[in-house]
Amino acid sequence: MRGIRIGVLIALCVGALAVFAWAGRAQNSAAAPDAKLVEDLVYANRILADQDVLDGFGHVSARDPKDPGKFLMARSMAPGIVTRGDILEYNSVGEPIDARGRTSYVERYIHAAIYRARPDVMAIVHSHSPEVIPFTVTGTALRPIYHMSAFLGAGAPIFDIRDAAGMTDMLVRDNKLGDALAKSLGNSAVVLMRGHGYVAVGNAVPQVVFRAIYTQVNARLQAQAAQLGPVIFLSPEESAKAGVSIDAVVSRPWELWKARVGKVE
Repeated sequence: MRGIRIGVLIALCVGALAVFAWAGRAQNSAAAPDAKLVEDLVYANRILADQDVLDGFGHVSARDPKDPGKFLMARSMAPGIVTRGDILEYNSVGEPIDARGRTSYVERYIHAAIYRARPDVMAIVHSHSPEVIPFTVTGTALRPIYHMSAFLGAGAPIFDIRDAAGMTDMLVRDNKLGDALAKSLGNSAVVLMRGHGYVAVGNAVPQVVFRAIYTQVNARLQAQAAQLGPVIFLSPEESAKAGVSIDAVVSRPWELWKARVGKVE
């Protein structure tokens, strides 16, 4: 009888350990970021670097659709060499959830603040594009010059960090500055940052990559057109209609850009 009791006890212990192990795996699986979203974010970094929208600086993030209070973004590094293992989770105030000793981008508060202010935004890009910078400091409005940049039809407001914090190093280093930037963005797709760059937002990673790229293209074409004479921009109605048409086929350039950078790690 004693042997039977011991055997039963051992079986119960083994069973309990198995249950705990399964529960732990299930919990870790539930907590893990979506693998496809992580892959898209890696592609976004590589694509934006390939398209010269990002260089050694700038960053792109994606909101976690399973937990809208969190977002994903790479650790502080050059976007062109980001891999899956470099993606970190951040909470709603822009702090890494488990950095494991890895550093974060100083301006992660740009992303945190916009996600808090705009529930519709699921992805964000911050770029220092040289083509866009002149439009942040001259008073010349960045406006849609052709249908591919129709998302600019709602305007591209300018965030001047001096209005929020006086003299700074021009970086959005905390949530207060992030909130001020998000307020300047309003309901627009793009906000320019005086003497710094711009931020594009979208409802998915492919869309925000498209917008970031074509913001830069539009800036280049607008500057070129202005040298030839008066520019006829898209009207608000044309922008609205063209925006719907282009949004429906964003996957086309996205797949092309992914093919250009090749398989990601």
